[in-house]
Amino acid sequence: MKPGDVARLEQSIEWLERRARELGLDFFDMRYEICPPDVVYTIAGFGMPTRYSHWSFGKHYERQKLEFDLGLSRIYELVVNNDPCYAFLLDTNTVLQNEMIVAHVLAHSDFFKNNARFRHTPRQMVETMAATAERFRRYEERYGMERVEEVLDAALSIQEHIDPSWRSRHTREPSLHAVPSLAALSRGGPLAEKDLLLFVAAYSPVLEDWERDIVATVREEMLYFWPQLETKIMNEGWATYWHTRLMREMDLSEDDAIEFAQLTANVTQPNRFTLNPYNVGYAIWRDIERRSGVEKMFEVRECESDTGFLRNYLNQDIVDECQLYIYDRRGLEWVIVERDYRVIRDLLVQQRTNAGFPTLRVTDADWNRQGGLCLTHAFEGQELDIQSIERTLPRVHRLWGRPVVLRTVLSGREVEFVYDGDKVERRAM
Repeated sequence: MKPGDVARLEQSIEWLERRARELGLDFFDMRYEICPPDVVYTIAGFGMPTRYSHWSFGKHYERQKLEFDLGLSRIYELVVNNDPCYAFLLDTNTVLQNEMIVAHVLAHSDFFKNNARFRHTPRQMVETMAATAERFRRYEERYGMERVEEVLDAALSIQEHIDPSWRSRHTREPSLHAVPSLAALSRGGPLAEKDLLLFVAAYSPVLEDWERDIVATVREEMLYFWPQLETKIMNEGWATYWHTRLMREMDLSEDDAIEFAQLTANVTQPNRFTLNPYNVGYAIWRDIERRSGVEKMFEVRECESDTGFLRNYLNQDIVDECQLYIYDRRGLEWVIVERDYRVIRDLLVQQRTNAGFPTLRVTDADWNRQGGLCLTHAFEGQELDIQSIERTLPRVHRLWGRPVVLRTVLSGREVEFVYDGDKVERRAM
């Protein structure tokens, strides 16, 4: 950006922050960084500006950066839930684009600060992750990069299997051993443990202390990211609503007004093949404003997650506006097979439950009397991917050190997959 552009952006930031507060937004102190694409895409690949190294982060970076270089996609916003809140702006953006992004991330920061799902997230995670990266680097020096990566691979393969309600039920920092005892677990019983990472970190018979630390850290980071996963539609819609409102109040030139309209239209256009959270979230927020006013919007922003947001506020008008129909391929054409908002609402809520991930529970930690670990899939109609099972069970075995079994349903029949250190076997039950 040119010096004159930077001066204009600074003035716009001052106006946008003041006006956003006047409209009722309550956000953290903001820190803006104007960065080249390599830096922004590196942060996006790692998920944070400071984090330990892992090959999967590099893979994510390479894919996103290649799509940017080929003009296939572009990151317009990158904001970190932290106090102060960090926002990263591309130096290749126009001034108008960065003004819109500033307005957008102010609303994200407001959402991070006030939505109930974020209430228990740590607010200095940038510093915490920097300390974690240094600690993991020392593990690599002492135990070797290969061993550290092996444990990280295993922990990251099951990182979604946590209990996000843990922090709300524990006012103090939880101990690894504040989970049901091995004896208390019953096969499929009410004490079945949902937090697989916590259970493994607490009870694995083979992990060394530094390995337990890695597993526990992966869990802590996933607890930090989880609220973003379960409020994606709300959060992006909220930010789109407020950036649109703020930018329309700015004194834009004719060219800037046209550019802004085009940018917002591109971001919010419906997608036939996947749900666009900007599109659907924005439509729901506008509908809430029309029906109940802005005060109701702030009330909903504070207490809901995507499941409640969709269940309570999705209606037929929004389904039609966003073209949220269910399609099926008939020959060479895609045709609409379902338009009823109630059917579509229930399907979307089901897809967003548990942030869209399957629910697994530890139901026996003495499986087959070999000290093995038994996991049970809470089957709700969606089958697990067999290839993912075959890739993941050996990694769970690396953490547990004993036979591992996963029970699920395939083609209407109960089956179990067993890995004892040799190969994954599938057995009928």
